[in-house]
Amino acid sequence: MSKFFKKNLGLISFIFIPIIYLGNPAWMGLLGIQPYWPLFWLLPWAMLYGPVNGLIVGLFLGLALDSIGTDTTFTQIPGLILCGIWFGNLGTCQNAFIGHLRYGLICSFGSFLCSMIYFAQILIKNLSYQVISLYFHSIQNVLAQVFITGLMAPLLCTIMYGVFQRSKENRRIITFSINK
Repeated sequence: MSKFFKKNLGLISFIFIPIIYLGNPAWMGLLGIQPYWPLFWLLPWAMLYGPVNGLIVGLFLGLALDSIGTDTTFTQIPGLILCGIWFGNLGTCQNAFIGHLRYGLICSFGSFLCSMIYFAQILIKNLSYQVISLYFHSIQNVLAQVFITGLMAPLLCTIMYGVFQRSKENRRIITFSINK
């Protein structure tokens, strides 16, 4: 049983993202704003498995988060898909060195991208109401989320990258070759 968990720890940890996202531990926030939890999982996963897997996991992660969310009008899928593709391209680039502190910068930019796509959906929906200026105070929330995500990313992404790398090494890859 422990071999099963060691091999599939990355996929098992996928289940905890909606739980943490929904639970919103208050002690890990800033001004009542939580970090963007999905990026801590998506960045190391996409870096190890590439942009196509980053796209697929971003889609499923967005579907999972949208299904537990209370607001059904707006979606997180486009931002997570774009981040999955971008993070996957960072991992496949041979010249890119992603250090611990760079995780924070990358996750901050990804959080800003996802938050602004979500915010744009809100603005577009409420464009006809003539009260768009009421929504501009939420830029403070976006910036607080970007800051706290960037602050926590070096620690959490490094841990998750190590977990995913060990899980990837424990899997046996079957290769087929034709011997003549």
